[in-house]
Amino acid sequence: MCEFKVKEEKEETLLAEEIVVLSYSEENKLELRDILGISEQLDSALILEVNTLNQQCKVVQHPIVKHLIQLMKNLSNEKIDTADIDHIVSLLEDLKKKLK
Repeated sequence: MCEFKVKEEKEETLLAEEIVVLSYSEENKLELRDILGISEQLDSALILEVNTLNQQCKVVQHPIVKHLIQLMKNLSNEKIDTADIDHIVSLLEDLKKKLK
């Protein structure tokens, strides 16, 4: 069985160990389940890399990620409307203002 160490990509911070299942919840939170079946969630994280050779998974966390995941799910299910896109644009505009 392959058990992963989950690390934050930017800082290489160890977030979890002995993870065997990584999946997204209905609320678009990244669920990490260990070998004992104990689950923890990352509120707004995206899987960047899964490496079975060194048994590591790298993630990036940012508040906008869960909204982007929902947008992608809606696109995939062909259930997208202009409000979904407007919401992402609004979040990006807010982020842009903070960068100035």
